[in-house]
Amino acid sequence: MMLTTPQRLLTLAAGLGSAALLAGAFAFQYIGGLLPCQLCLWQRWPHAAAVAILLMVLATGWRWLLWLGALAALTTAGIGLFHAGVEQGWWEGLANCSVNTLSGVGVADLLDPTKDVAQPVRCDAIPWQMAGISMAGWNAILSLLFALLWLSAARRKAA
Repeated sequence: MMLTTPQRLLTLAAGLGSAALLAGAFAFQYIGGLLPCQLCLWQRWPHAAAVAILLMVLATGWRWLLWLGALAALTTAGIGLFHAGVEQGWWEGLANCSVNTLSGVGVADLLDPTKDVAQPVRCDAIPWQMAGISMAGWNAILSLLFALLWLSAARRKAA
């Protein structure tokens, strides 16, 4: 079955929203110099999946993919909510993400002046926020909105 125009518009809004958040994350990293923590990186993968799902939906018109788009958006929203909770101290984060550790870096790496060993990025620190909400919090909020768009498109009657 073909997508209706409202379904197509909702799908475009949701998928392009994920693309915009992904582009923003890369801009903060590569232009702004704000290195991501492990949870930040995990939040990116479902957005990439949502963009891929958008492209598949547009190419094939398969409506069942809309449910996968919603799942991708809900997944990154969940990770973002967990990350925001770690930042706020509501619960514990990952063991290797909330301490100043250099696990995985050998003594040889530390003693080699030609190697750049960066300080680990903590998951429980808030490096940037807007209106009192961290990037992880904004990801959770916007991703929930995108999930609603995917779900709305999936639940609409076919043409």
